Amino acid sequence: MSRMINFRVDEAINDRLERMARLTGRTKTWYIREAVSEYLDDMEDIYLADQVMERVEQGEENVHALEDLERELGLAD
Repeated sequence: MSRMINFRVDEAINDRLERMARLTGRTKTWYIREAVSEYLDDMEDIYLADQVMERVEQGEENVHALEDLERELGLAD
C-alpha cells in the first residue's frame, strides 16, 4: 500500500522533473520516489557506518588488517 506525501519544490526543481518526465516517458512521481529511495539508502548506510565507527573507537568492534585477511583467505601475493 502506498501513502501520499505532499511537499513543495521550487520552480527550478519542478522544471527539471517535468523535463526528465517528458524526455523519458516516466512520471515526475517516479523520479521523486526513486530520488527519495536512493537518498534514504545512502543515509541509512551513513548512519550504520557511524554506529560501527563509534563501536570501533570504543573498542567494542573487532578490526582486522587487510593483509591479515588476505593471508587467511589465501589471497596474499
